[in-house]
Amino acid sequence: MSVLIWGRRSKSIFVKFSASFLLVGLIPLLALSFFSVKTFSGYVERYTTSNLQQMVLYMSYNLNSAFNQYNEISKLMYTGRYEGFIDSYKQDQTANVNELEQINTIPIDSFLKTVLFSDPYISSAVFVRQSDGKLYSQEKENRSLDTNSFPAAEWLETMAPKPSAVAIFPTHTDQYFFRSNRKVFTIGRSLIDTSGKVTQAPKVVGTLFLDIDISLFEQFFRELSLGAKDELYLLDGEGHVYFSNQNLPEGAVAAAVQTNREMIGLSEDIPFLNGRVIARIHRGSLFEQLLSVRAAVYIAIMICAFVMVVMGAWFSRRLAAPIREIIRQMTVVESGRLDTRLSVNTNDEMGRLAHGFNRMVERLQIHIDEAYVAQIKQKQTELNALKSQIRPHYLYNTLEVIRMNAVDKEAGEVADMILALSNELKYVIDYGEDRASIRSELEHLQNYFYIISVRFENRYELVLDIAPEVQLDWPILKLSLQPIVENAVQHGLRQQGKGTVGITVEKKDRVLAVTIYDDGVGMSREALARITRTLEEPEAPSKNVGLKNVHERIRSTFGEAYGLSINSREHVGTSITLLFPVID
Repeated sequence: MSVLIWGRRSKSIFVKFSASFLLVGLIPLLALSFFSVKTFSGYVERYTTSNLQQMVLYMSYNLNSAFNQYNEISKLMYTGRYEGFIDSYKQDQTANVNELEQINTIPIDSFLKTVLFSDPYISSAVFVRQSDGKLYSQEKENRSLDTNSFPAAEWLETMAPKPSAVAIFPTHTDQYFFRSNRKVFTIGRSLIDTSGKVTQAPKVVGTLFLDIDISLFEQFFRELSLGAKDELYLLDGEGHVYFSNQNLPEGAVAAAVQTNREMIGLSEDIPFLNGRVIARIHRGSLFEQLLSVRAAVYIAIMICAFVMVVMGAWFSRRLAAPIREIIRQMTVVESGRLDTRLSVNTNDEMGRLAHGFNRMVERLQIHIDEAYVAQIKQKQTELNALKSQIRPHYLYNTLEVIRMNAVDKEAGEVADMILALSNELKYVIDYGEDRASIRSELEHLQNYFYIISVRFENRYELVLDIAPEVQLDWPILKLSLQPIVENAVQHGLRQQGKGTVGITVEKKDRVLAVTIYDDGVGMSREALARITRTLEEPEAPSKNVGLKNVHERIRSTFGEAYGLSINSREHVGTSITLLFPVID
């Protein structure tokens, strides 16, 4: 039986379509995905390595410039740049240093202080007088120099073969200053007396040593964003380590800085040191994100392939099942049963086909009893219309009989109140249009206010001010003014006993502005803010139902640009402005 069903379905057009869909989509997807991942990975590796090389080159340039800068600072003993240019070749530097204790024309301590504060990374400056080995020092944190631990003899011995050249001593701790553990490197330059006769051996009168904080290096190396497994070395020509992120001991020699498969080696020369900067980047850490992305892409490819297979089978069944159901239901309709329906679960072509089938069956069933049902509805509509006409007319006639009786009894005020009430009811019960002319709305408002005035012994007055350019035939929202006036009387005037309600109507461009104001008690800022927030937030609960209803009716009828706004001051009064479009 199952073999028969499978043989029947294998001939279905949907099975053939699904198989073609899988062949055409799956094979190109796999090939293109693997090729794209491989190409993208190679490009990213090349681009990343090239970018790192450029950063190392830029860093080496900055480091070389920094060394040159401090070399120039050490030459201040000859140029005196900070005190104006001094021709040191014409001065007896030996006498200056040994007798006057000055360099050029300023005291040695003042010179050291000038040099010390010429650059933020110079942490200390020491001058060693050649004649007696006397030490002069300046330090930014005012720490005293331990003359016994200062390696003057060792450094001077190192500089002796080349007294005219600048010397650079690798990174070390300046422990010769009490309570100081800073990591620094030192620049040394000898002061040579060039006055008098030229001698075969330079006449050294003293040596300047500048301690440079290695945070100078860190600002350059930070740009590389090194990881925990990455290594960085700053070496001179002899392999001495000036700086490293590996916490090497002082005086270390990097003899085994080698590249391997796990590390990418990048280096650039630093001419000033006759050395180089070497960066060894851990390949796994550098491309860790790329490897995870590559694995994620492979997983996504496999998932997509699996989903395509599942979707192909699902699509075949999904497309064939509704058509089989339609064929089955058509057989039921052919038998004369019109109460059958197809379930519509989608909005695609199959859903629209099922919907069309249901509509066809519904129209067949409606056509049978359409005339009978239409007659019943027509009779019911006529009956409802007759009732809606009888009830208001009965109420109007009753009020007219009461009014005539009051006139007959010479109760004129009562008669006028009944007439005003009757006019109000006619205006309110008329369910025709949502809009009314300005004239009709004001007449209804005057009838309402007349009843209010009689009720409260004429303590309230209504004042109308209509601009000349306003045409009373212009339409506004029906029953929009009366709730505002009622609020003005109930919440503004009644609490102080008497007062005035004013209405101004004016035109501003194509906007009709109706302002209703009173000279009542007004409201506080908090109350005004609460009511304003209620109008701006439709979902917010509010006790001011009348104001909110009018505001929402105006906006729903004329648009979001219109509505009402409120201004009020406590003990002064309240004004509410309603905005309508001008409709000629």
